[in-house]
Amino acid sequence: MKRFDLWLYVVLLAAGAVAVWFCLGVGLGGWQRLDRIAPEIWDLRWPRIAAALMVGGALTCAGAALQALFVNPLADPSLIGTSSGAALGVVIALAFGGGALGIPLSAFLGALAVCVLVLALYRLFGGGRLGLLLIGFVISAFCGAVVSLILFMSNDMVLRSATTWLMGSFSSAGWVPLHYALAAMAVGALALLARGRELDCLLLGEETARSLGVDVRRTQMFTIAGAALLTGSAVSLSGVIGFIGMIIPNILTAVWGGSRTAIMFRSMLMGSVFLLLVDTLARHLAYPVDLPVGVIIALIGAPFFLWLFFQGGRAQGMGSG
Repeated sequence: MKRFDLWLYVVLLAAGAVAVWFCLGVGLGGWQRLDRIAPEIWDLRWPRIAAALMVGGALTCAGAALQALFVNPLADPSLIGTSSGAALGVVIALAFGGGALGIPLSAFLGALAVCVLVLALYRLFGGGRLGLLLIGFVISAFCGAVVSLILFMSNDMVLRSATTWLMGSFSSAGWVPLHYALAAMAVGALALLARGRELDCLLLGEETARSLGVDVRRTQMFTIAGAALLTGSAVSLSGVIGFIGMIIPNILTAVWGGSRTAIMFRSMLMGSVFLLLVDTLARHLAYPVDLPVGVIIALIGAPFFLWLFFQGGRAQGMGSG
């Protein structure tokens, strides 16, 4: 490992430790009172911190893998419809009485179905980054319409909980859902990290990857399953949080580069810290109102998306000219 890479990991881990310490103390009347309110920290703060760290790492790892799979820097679990599919699965589970295991399972199945559909349509129609976005937009719109229909026909309790949840929030984080999500995220992350070399080859094109001995179809299947597992688990914990899976991997790729395995691993670390800090900001911007973290991320991510999209279009124009 290069000395620069080692220092990068040290900085990211140190930033994560500082972020956790900061988030534990903010809003409790000062860090000097932490020892007096241990039950509140354990029951309220720690599950929320753990959920933010897990969701941030899961979405950024999935985003980094999907960008390599589609050879498109704009690929993101929310932009290509994967998060919408997971959201549809969760809303179905909420409306029809899914238990503690039913919600994460439904989220995974919804995300998996959309991943497979997006890949099939993208391979069939192509269209580059714009084609991928159009496919994702159509699928997201369809999933959103089905979600709206289910909520319209549901009772007020389901409607109220689902509406807040769909905006992305950690306000209802608890220990029980974290246990299921952690196991699923670990399996999904390991599946993607193990495919790092194959994803690097896919970035050179499918024909080149095959010539290098990569089983393209198997790599696609493992990547889709891993990304769906991460996205579904994240959505089951926090609801839909967009753009973070696009922002962090692109920043790391532009600034540090490296293999896809390294980018996915670094994205997990940086995404965890980033989402934890944004969630802390969301809790205090309009205190005592707890703003949905998904709204804050969208305010940050939308300008970044536009910049990245037009940068890519300008680069293509210069290349064709």
